[in-house]
Amino acid sequence: MTTESLSHSLPGSLPGSLPRQLARTRRFTLGAPVRPEPTADGATVLFLRSRGGADPISCLWALDVGSGAERLVADPVALGAAGGIGSYSTDGAGVLAAFALDGGVWLADVRTGSVRRVVSGCSVEDVRLDPTGRRIAYVSGGALRVVDVDGAGDRTLAGPEAEDVAYGLAEYVAAGEMHRDRGYWWSPDGSALLVARVDDRPVGRWYLADPTDPGQRPRAIRYPLAGTANAEVTLWLLGLDGGRTEVRWDRAAFEYVTAAGWDGHGPYAAVQSRDQRTVRTLAISADGTTQVLAERSDPHWVELLPGLPVRTAGGALVDTADDGDTRRLTVDGEPVTPDGLQLRAVLGTEGEQVLFTASTEPTETHLWTYEPGAGIRQLSSGPGLHDGVRRGGTLVLTTRSPGGGTTVLRDGSTPLLLVSHAEPPVVTARPELLRLGPRELRVNLFLPTDHRPGDGPLPVLLDPYGGPAMQKATTSGAWHEQVSQWFADQGFAVLVVDGRGTPGRGPLWDKSIWGDKAGPALEDQIEALRAAAELRPGLLDLDRVGIRGWSYGGFLAALAVLRRPDVFHAASAGAAPTDHRLYDTHWQERFLGHPDRFPEHYDSCDLIAEAAKLSRPLLLIQGLADDNVFPVHALRFSSALLAAGRPHEVLPLRGTGHRPTDEAVVENLLLHELGFLRRSLGA
Repeated sequence: MTTESLSHSLPGSLPGSLPRQLARTRRFTLGAPVRPEPTADGATVLFLRSRGGADPISCLWALDVGSGAERLVADPVALGAAGGIGSYSTDGAGVLAAFALDGGVWLADVRTGSVRRVVSGCSVEDVRLDPTGRRIAYVSGGALRVVDVDGAGDRTLAGPEAEDVAYGLAEYVAAGEMHRDRGYWWSPDGSALLVARVDDRPVGRWYLADPTDPGQRPRAIRYPLAGTANAEVTLWLLGLDGGRTEVRWDRAAFEYVTAAGWDGHGPYAAVQSRDQRTVRTLAISADGTTQVLAERSDPHWVELLPGLPVRTAGGALVDTADDGDTRRLTVDGEPVTPDGLQLRAVLGTEGEQVLFTASTEPTETHLWTYEPGAGIRQLSSGPGLHDGVRRGGTLVLTTRSPGGGTTVLRDGSTPLLLVSHAEPPVVTARPELLRLGPRELRVNLFLPTDHRPGDGPLPVLLDPYGGPAMQKATTSGAWHEQVSQWFADQGFAVLVVDGRGTPGRGPLWDKSIWGDKAGPALEDQIEALRAAAELRPGLLDLDRVGIRGWSYGGFLAALAVLRRPDVFHAASAGAAPTDHRLYDTHWQERFLGHPDRFPEHYDSCDLIAEAAKLSRPLLLIQGLADDNVFPVHALRFSSALLAAGRPHEVLPLRGTGHRPTDEAVVENLLLHELGFLRRSLGA
């Protein structure tokens, strides 16, 4: 049966169905307010939002905290632009906002609403106003450039000396794995910048081609495979007067730059060893010399958290430390949070106050503050994943949960809700949150909407991610919960299990997977499945168990049918990394070590080497333009399966990256998975 005919024979394929809605709304993000930022006086909150739940054109808006009135600051359509505003940067006061749009640099005056183009006719990346509001920096063609806000004096501060060299951008592993998505930082007085120079020439080249269009040249990508050379990253102090000073540290021992910044106490950076077991925070002097402010080490790896390190106004260094089974917030090296409160991220400092997120229960994340003398205080309540930003006495609290939203809170003012135009899902997720087995695994159980006690037994579908960096069993109401519910409504009992290695349970939980990304994760899926069957007798049909997943979840799905065909009877594996030597340095070496030193760790999770074990139906899905998990993973695995005489299915997706975005592809992909699972499980 073709994908086209399948879409007419399965439920959920009608207009307005969840599969198509996911793509049309970009997983319900369109129309929702994002990137809120209060001005320095807290009187105004800037944010981005499109006009509707299917409108991809994001505009810049301002909310007056006193009156509650919203006003449109910058509308790309009115400016004659083709795209939307993806991000913006403000000066120190929040009076001016700069952004990239339609091949140019634009500047908006938040007070008057005037918007004008400052630079045009070039590729533009990472536009940032200096704190004084006099100049704008941006990256174009690998060069860091600066222009006055009136458009005068547009010039190059640092330009690439060779192909594959760039100034002011984050290298591949920094943007993808270190939470560092930028490559330059203004001084507070706007007279100089701390700038990363990235030389990608040591990094091997990979090529992505479109097999359906052989007339097109392959796209070359510098990709640092595990065990191979990284980009050479150096830091430079660049003055607007043309001065240029290299920052010096032991780069041979600490080749990763994990974070950097420039505050009232000067520039600073955090650097990490290749084995990721040591991180140093460095103060940078005007002559480029560095002084070690702090050092952290760990026998497995030092966990990098968003927003760290950072300093308070008084110069106290804010960081984190793994203390037993608690990840704590530290200030000048002293823990300031209690046992059991797991630090997730630092969102900023104001004065001596630190705003951060942390969890006591892994399915929830809450917003907290720490202040000397006052200790810690929880600002959020109720289920969900809470986040926020605070400035000038105004707190913007964002809650991801069913019925959540973004609330603006200021003493003496009525709480305000930033209006969201996001579409409500056509499917209402109804997860039951469980704690299963001796490890108290967090599990979301989804049953058909019309399910009644006594119905069953139901075929089972495990729908995990199951690995580091992502949780699915939470109280967030995220888009993937709607997908799990959609599959449940097609007649499955769906289990979403967060096992060892998933975030939020503390350092010992995180690091229990070091050296083995396969065994513990698979064991926990099986433990949860069996515990759920005991908890709900007669509900789960353990003779019809399928598993689906994407990325690491795809790896876990394929692993399940290879190693445990006695438990799992079919698997759908999307964008699955089948050979971990074919993934990047910083991510893979964190968990498995360097492949030259620990080849057995990589061998233990090599699906290609286990291809001959396959005895259950397996569907492999692969985007042919995926530059995260390259098509080589699926193609080599499929070749090994074929050589071993193991039947399987492969669904290649033309022009598709790591996550499908085309409406027809997203819709029919889910329908194809559903048909495969029904057919394979006899459901």
